[in-house]
Order: sequence, then structure tokens, then C-alpha cells
Amino acid sequence: VQLVESGGGLVQPGGSLRLSCTASGRGFSIYHMGWYRQAPGKLRELVARISSSCVPEYGNSMKGRVIISRDGAKKTVYLQSDSLKPEDTAVYYCNYQSGDYSAWGQGTPVTVSS
Repeated sequence: VQLVESGGGLVQPGGSLRLSCTASGRGFSIYHMGWYRQAPGKLRELVARISSSCVPEYGNSMKGRVIISRDGAKKTVYLQSDSLKPEDTAVYYCNYQSGDYSAWGQGTPVTVSS
């Protein structure tokens, strides 16, 4: 599975973020697809992921401030947040996981600053 991410960039505090990730290649019928992030000097952490049956799961980092959704026909997941904080600054990575298989996107940087 190959993952192509889009979105990100410079966002003002309190501003909005919309990330997209599209999968291609031969996938699995049961999988999770979602977003992780890694800030400088910190471990990579879960932001949100969604299952192939559309069940979302949110990490603690942005819970309550972010929504994940998917378009199965387009093999695309979306991450939307409308209340970004400077501490949300990080590289955001798309992930596709099924059992022991895991694929990562190249990462898209998000900087929250005025």
C-alpha cells in the first residue's frame, strides 16, 4: 500500500486544518487508516484513526478538537480540526495498518504560529 498525503503548512492559532491521505495498491478488507504526529524531540503519537467499518478512534493529543472521516470509494481519509494550538506543531504521518502490516506516508509538516 502506498499513501499520498496532502494539506498541512502554516496555520494561525485557532485556525483550521484539513489533511487528506489517499491509499493505492493492493490493500486488505479489514484495516485501520489514520494519522499520527511527531513533534521535535518527542515520540510519534496517535492523533486519530478509523477502521474499514468506519469506527473512529482518537488519541489523547487532539481528542475533542479533531474529526476523522473516510471515503471508502476513494480510499481516502480526512482529518479536520478547527481549533489548532501552537503545541499541535508537528509532522503528521498517514498510516495504513492491517494485522502485522503497516505502511506510512512521507509526512506533512504542520506549523501553528502567528
